[in-house]
Amino acid sequence: MSEAAILELSDLRRTFIQGEVKIDVLRGVSFRIAPGEVIALTGPSGAGKSTLLQIAGLLERPDGGEIKLAGKSCAAMSERLRTRARREMLGFVYQFHHLLPEFSALENVMLPQLIGGTGKRRAREHASELLQKLGVAGRQHHRPTQLSGGEQQRVAIARALANRPVLLLADEPTGNLDQDNANNVFEALMSIVRDTGLAALVATHNLSLAARMDRHVAFENGVLLEQEKAAQ
Repeated sequence: MSEAAILELSDLRRTFIQGEVKIDVLRGVSFRIAPGEVIALTGPSGAGKSTLLQIAGLLERPDGGEIKLAGKSCAAMSERLRTRARREMLGFVYQFHHLLPEFSALENVMLPQLIGGTGKRRAREHASELLQKLGVAGRQHHRPTQLSGGEQQRVAIARALANRPVLLLADEPTGNLDQDNANNVFEALMSIVRDTGLAALVATHNLSLAARMDRHVAFENGVLLEQEKAAQ
């Protein structure tokens, strides 16, 4: 892969202590994602998927190894700079949407932009554009409780993309949806990722969705192994 990596992880290590038991969750994980790549991350519960996403998202520090985001090392970053990098370069989507219930769909997508310093008019225009691309433009003035589960997750994806990140990190984004809604949300996610050209790392238990992404890596004993794609 000759293109410069958006995210590069080198020899990441993370250990947890539970009582007298030492659990090596990450054992020398090395991994890179190029612009435009959509990569599936699979493995059983407790294997380390969420830990890896937390570290890649600068929400947690590893015990060893190095993280580079857009070619810049994050090891010596202060908490202020890590917060800025999360706001300006990273987008997060979780299994549960975590939308603010007192705000409309449009306002939920505007909020991260306003916090980042975007003017209200531009934030509204961009939020409306994202909701249109994700197929929920007609629901933009509804509050989360007035939306279906699939619609809520589409709004959550729009919110994650509001500040034009270079990397999207998604932790089981379709895990709380039925199969039809999961497929629809996945298609919407893939479409907008393709349109914007950002990179995406998606943790999922859904192997059929994983097979439709560009690459598929899986945890095994604390390391990542690339999975061969099935013949099309």
